[in-house]
Amino acid sequence: MTFRKLTLAFAAALSLTAASAGAQAEPIKNIVLVHGAWVDGSGWRAVYNILIKEGFNVSMVQEPETSFADDVAATKRVLDSQDGPTLLVGHSYGGSLITEAGVHPKVAGLVYVAAHAPDVGEEEHTLGLKMPSVLGKTAGAIEKTPDGFTYLKRDIFLKLFAPDLRKADAEFAARSQVLAAGSVFSTPLTAAAWKTKPSWGIVAGNDQIISPELERFYYKRAGSKITEIPGASHVVFQSHPKEVAAVITQAANRVLQQSSR
Repeated sequence: MTFRKLTLAFAAALSLTAASAGAQAEPIKNIVLVHGAWVDGSGWRAVYNILIKEGFNVSMVQEPETSFADDVAATKRVLDSQDGPTLLVGHSYGGSLITEAGVHPKVAGLVYVAAHAPDVGEEEHTLGLKMPSVLGKTAGAIEKTPDGFTYLKRDIFLKLFAPDLRKADAEFAARSQVLAAGSVFSTPLTAAAWKTKPSWGIVAGNDQIISPELERFYYKRAGSKITEIPGASHVVFQSHPKEVAAVITQAANRVLQQSSR
């Protein structure tokens, strides 16, 4: 090869390397928020407002809660619509959904907010029995319809699910519950995105729906960067939106730093 051809080849290689680095360093501007069981995406409003002001493109998944497969499909539809790398955030049962759906190629990282994070072949019901929460020890707290859909008794919702919200807001959430198919809690996962994607986990210190001990177990196993919010209830994203939004922002920035190396 002549010196000229060698120089041109070297320049082309440098150009490709630079282009690749530029693509990897694409900012994480897309955030998808996934709610948990018995509620809907409107609970993310305070976190959404903060993230929007910070310049993020934020979308909420409104899963139907009719089956685990339906809810994963709903999550993937929203991910399909994103225009680049995306941070996927899940609360409670939504953690199982982002674990399954997070293998999507647009997902750059995961944030678990007082959430489940099962492994392949696991499901949250059995895991919850091993490290029971206050809810798990409260007989008759969950009602079930004849066709297999579940919801929390109103007084239990107020006492255990959202004790640190304003009473009016907690009352509204209790009366607007999205009934969840009982099967969503006992469907084994077929993928575990936390094995291949960086993750962050928020422990709600006073969570009575999922044991904080179980949350810590999940996050430590996944190698997540853990943030604990002392005294926060299960709806930590509503009662402590600034702290939750800060973790999401840090995760987005960290994913960018890792991808630009």
